Amino acid sequence: MKTHIRKPVIAGSWYPGNPEALRQDIEGFLEQAAVGEIPRKPVAIVSPHAGYMYSGQVAAHAYKAIAGHEYSTVVVISPSHRFYLPFVSVWKSGAFETPLGALEVDEDLCEKLMAVSGIFTDDTRPHDSEHALEIQLPFLQIMLGNFRLCPLIMGRQDPDTCRELARALHRSIDAPDDVLIVASSDLSHFHPAARAEVMDARVARAVERFDIDGLGRDLERSESEACGGGPILTALMYAQTLSRTHSRVLKYAHSGHISGDNSSVVGYLSAVIW
Repeated sequence: MKTHIRKPVIAGSWYPGNPEALRQDIEGFLEQAAVGEIPRKPVAIVSPHAGYMYSGQVAAHAYKAIAGHEYSTVVVISPSHRFYLPFVSVWKSGAFETPLGALEVDEDLCEKLMAVSGIFTDDTRPHDSEHALEIQLPFLQIMLGNFRLCPLIMGRQDPDTCRELARALHRSIDAPDDVLIVASSDLSHFHPAARAEVMDARVARAVERFDIDGLGRDLERSESEACGGGPILTALMYAQTLSRTHSRVLKYAHSGHISGDNSSVVGYLSAVIW
């Protein structure tokens, strides 16, 4: 039977397609990232998903927070930018490839998730051209080496869907300390820098305070923006089911810091939850 392989679609554009250059870039970002002591093994991180030129340094802070830890499985939760389904799309078998090699899918966990909740679908079309999940994988490969992947893309990001996804993860993950949740999200899009910084600060405050309800309200009222607001809420809700309710924002930046154009920017945040 043919193995179900998801090939990289943004290698060579959003991040280097050459393995040596890719490794060098990521290691350079990590070398510059300082996160301080995290008192306990993280259960989740929040990482941006723009091209590495713009958000790689911010993402490196999230990944630096898991340095020295091992995880048997990583659940990457991504928004869907190009394909809508009113479900959470699971790529439930095979592998994901990057220039650094193939990542085996955790088929057992994927099957468990689909068995415990009706919010999942094995329609993989949302994965075909989605960058927000793929762009996390090379960082994970550099930091963790060998692990299995549970790739999830949220077609809907309303609080009820987030809550059900968090419940499904809680019911399906037998050893939470061996599983890392990665919430893939950028923040505000295409506002002047001053406005973006105000909106993004609301997200940062809510994450720091572990304020799930406040973050949900702000996103619903458009007082703040996060294209992966659903993944962030889900990560917080899942951690809450484990009574793991400490979080820290590690780094914030926006595209204007790189491009010099502050007229219309995209915000990026990294955070750790333990």
